[in-house]
Amino acid sequence: MLDLKRQYRPLHQELLDAIGAVLQTQQFILGEPVAAFERAAAAQLGVAHALGCSSGTDALWLALAAAQLGPGTAVVTTPFSFFASVSSILRAGATPVLADIDPATFNLDPAAVEAILNGPQPTPIRAILPVHLYGQPADWTIFARLGQERGLKLIEDAAQAWGAEWQGVKAGNLGDIAAFSFYPTKNLSAAGDAGMVTTNSAELAERVKMLRQHGMRRRYYHDEIGWNTRMDGLQGAILTVKLKYIAAWNSARRTVARRYHALFHAAGLAESGPWPAHAVVLPHEVPGSHHVWHQYVVRTRRRDALREFLAIRGIGSEIYYPVPLHLQDALKSLGYNQGSFPESERAAREVLALPIFPELREDEQQTVVAAIAEFLS
Repeated sequence: MLDLKRQYRPLHQELLDAIGAVLQTQQFILGEPVAAFERAAAAQLGVAHALGCSSGTDALWLALAAAQLGPGTAVVTTPFSFFASVSSILRAGATPVLADIDPATFNLDPAAVEAILNGPQPTPIRAILPVHLYGQPADWTIFARLGQERGLKLIEDAAQAWGAEWQGVKAGNLGDIAAFSFYPTKNLSAAGDAGMVTTNSAELAERVKMLRQHGMRRRYYHDEIGWNTRMDGLQGAILTVKLKYIAAWNSARRTVARRYHALFHAAGLAESGPWPAHAVVLPHEVPGSHHVWHQYVVRTRRRDALREFLAIRGIGSEIYYPVPLHLQDALKSLGYNQGSFPESERAAREVLALPIFPELREDEQQTVVAAIAEFLS
């Protein structure tokens, strides 16, 4: 699925030098190594404030807590995402309200969200939290309209979308506040866990800074119950190095995605979708979106059998995600059941992520597609 060593080899000395500088200065928590990354990240995204933290999950919680989305408020999000999209809402004390996905993009369906907003809600909805799933931004034009018309906060879960754009605006600069993950498998990756919150609001940025350090604005004076979610200096230094290369890496991912498209079409395996019949439905880039292809996810009816077939041939694949959030045991209290979100449930049965990373070779992609053709024959 992913060979991180191919990315590391050409950066070996540059990364060692960056780590060595942190060891020399001993600035292990926040400090200038993190501040330098924050400045460079903000400039690259075109956003006023970029604030490093300890993980993408903590970034989501910080974004929600900074926006004061806590008890007595509800946040609409998707059931087809990583667990943190919903668990962070609960951790902030707010109530998650789920809406189904668009079957073509896997992103939160704006029409489903609008239907919920038009219906009765026991807890007042104060925000929408779309996820830019697999590296493709959600339809921000509609979400921006809904937010403006109804006075809702817009929180971006941009964990998988560094460098993605909607109508020329970078993810992380679309909503009121956004959260990124730098988990090692992400397009922009740390050497461990790390995350970031971005916003154009000075007030929200100040609250994030306070909340990530135990609720302190002054050392040992605690204004709120915050948390320890600071970024390590070593991660800041590593990410500063990698930030210089992310545009080229994302461009390479787009090339890999185009090659997959061409190979599947040439093999006669591509179906129009959005639901598969006999072959595979390919992912696509919607108009207005700049996809960064964190994952290349196809749909197929015999997904589990295909995955086993590929594994026997030494070809990696992954399922993102096998169980929708509303059917997770830990989230039974939300009150949803099987059938509550049919598109999310069907996607969970059909999606399969194929190998994609900037250094993936064309012959390796040919091997993947040839194996799928063999299976489908």
